[in-house]
Amino acid sequence: QLQLVESGGGLVQPGGSLRLSCAISGPSEASIPFYTIGWYRQAPGKEREGVACIGSSNGQPYYTKAVEGRFTISRENDKKTYYLQMNSLKPEDTAVYHCAADPFYENERWLEMVNEYDYWGQGTQVTVSA
Repeated sequence: QLQLVESGGGLVQPGGSLRLSCAISGPSEASIPFYTIGWYRQAPGKEREGVACIGSSNGQPYYTKAVEGRFTISRENDKKTYYLQMNSLKPEDTAVYHCAADPFYENERWLEMVNEYDYWGQGTQVTVSA
């Protein structure tokens, strides 16, 4: 079992930046390297959207097209803390951002399977508004 706790959300003007953090812990910490971990978001009245992840097998980042070139996902060497650096934020980026982990899906597939993750956090609100 894993616990994921997000932080770093807030209110920012269009064009601004935020960095989200995700701290991972729990009895199954030793299994973390086998999970693809990333971020998804959900805006009011909209479906969940996979935003970014790091593949468990290749360590490469993957992004949904809406954030490519603006967002960067990274992690600490121990793989227990993940970050999402968000630059050039737009009003349409407004959403609750969740960190999530799954051992079965990875890479682009992880971004698609937003309703199938094994573990996810409570989320942190990001609001982009003037």
